[in-house]
Amino acid sequence: MNSKYLLAIIIVISPIFGVFSQEKKTYKVNTIAFYNVENLFDTEDDPITYDDDRTPNGKDHWTEKIYKDKLKNMAKVISEIGSDVTKNAPALIGVAETENRKVLEDLVNEPVLLPKDYGIVQFDSPDRRGIDVALLYQKSLFRPINTSVHELLIYNNGDEKKRVYTRDQLLVSGYLDGDLIHVIVNHWPSRSGGEARSRYKREKAAALNKKIIDSLFAVDPYAKVITMGDLNDDPDNTSVKKVLGAKSDKEDVKLKGLYNPMYNMSKKGIGSLAWRDSWNLFDQIIVSKGLLDKDYTTYKYYKAGVYNKNYLANPRGRYKGYPYRSFANGAYTGGYSDHFPVYIYLIKEAN
Repeated sequence: MNSKYLLAIIIVISPIFGVFSQEKKTYKVNTIAFYNVENLFDTEDDPITYDDDRTPNGKDHWTEKIYKDKLKNMAKVISEIGSDVTKNAPALIGVAETENRKVLEDLVNEPVLLPKDYGIVQFDSPDRRGIDVALLYQKSLFRPINTSVHELLIYNNGDEKKRVYTRDQLLVSGYLDGDLIHVIVNHWPSRSGGEARSRYKREKAAALNKKIIDSLFAVDPYAKVITMGDLNDDPDNTSVKKVLGAKSDKEDVKLKGLYNPMYNMSKKGIGSLAWRDSWNLFDQIIVSKGLLDKDYTTYKYYKAGVYNKNYLANPRGRYKGYPYRSFANGAYTGGYSDHFPVYIYLIKEAN
């Protein structure tokens, strides 16, 4: 997002973290983000997953020095998402492609993140590579009250002996500064084998996501739900637009409905990753009707963006401008990730 545009709307930004004034009202603002951190693995060989390449003696020569540099880079990015407005790191950030809880503990203990005192919600998924999704939350801002994982069961050609082992979907419910918020973190199946051949897998993932969301709406039709993740599909693909039912226009969102602010960004050519000279916006944050009205006495959706600062883009060569991935052509690059992070701002009136 262009922060200058935001500042043009907001007359004064308070020096207090996460507070701004507009039209003689003072608002709290918090960033909610998602980041695919591109294979954040430690250097140890896990005997039950296919992580052999990411070891010192493996194909990628994944040494302790490289691992520590990768951690430092990821921590830097996370600390800065949304900070030009909130003067703080994200209150909540979903992450994908993390190997285990240990790498998350190492990440939140990086010097730039340690003062934020991030808590971790993570469960091991059955993914064959051993990668998981997780939620990091600032303990001073968010208090989890319930967590659950939801298994995604997919079979090749309907044969129950040929299961596709992929990531679970993580649901975390808790209080953000007194407001009950439900966050689902996703990493849907990839397009390996081609978009068309693998499409049914992401449609299955979308159906599971909708089932989770509908269960929340059954308890409270006005539930404040945020579903986020690397969906491996764009906002206009069937999985997101039809199966999940995420609308491109806020005015079309009915009770128990969902709004996808990434849709119009995608139509403008804005992406979170690039492949074969084209951009995709696979990384998305989608919000429910309960976050869309104009009653700012509780947290509401305000803006969305792709965090694509210059330093996160490849500086040279054929892939100049693409996300500056950390590993390419069989070697560590010193870069960041093959995805840009995405984020939204939630605001509410300050007391």
